[in-house]
Amino acid sequence: MNKVHVKLLMMAAVGSLLFSNSIVAQDSAYSPKILPPAPRAVRVRIMQGPELELANDKSAIIRWTSSNPGGTDEHFGVVHYGTKPMELSDTAKSHIRLNQNHSYTVFRVRVEGLSPQTTYYYTVDSMGANGTSDGVRSPIKHFSTR
Repeated sequence: MNKVHVKLLMMAAVGSLLFSNSIVAQDSAYSPKILPPAPRAVRVRIMQGPELELANDKSAIIRWTSSNPGGTDEHFGVVHYGTKPMELSDTAKSHIRLNQNHSYTVFRVRVEGLSPQTTYYYTVDSMGANGTSDGVRSPIKHFSTR
């Protein structure tokens, strides 16, 4: 074996020892506990909103609160929108982690790429990381950009 191979082998061995020790050092009583997925809710309902939190000439933030949908912690808030109430073909979504200890979830979705001085219609939904809808959809609402 030549000197280059020996050096590479030594660096790999030292690196693996350092990496494995840093992982062990991170495990403590204060580390977050990974919980199994919560049971999916039989029925999810919107408790507040949806409502416009903020709008400017090119973007908007839509917020709503729903009962906790359960399932995996990885979820998305989804806004279906468009300039005609019966053609909500555009979609914006935002990642969220559910808190299994709360009975509700607050969703906030940023909608970008909007046109100034335009009225947009929208409805909201939520879905798990696998793309399955939580089965809740709001009535159609609207807002205008500046």
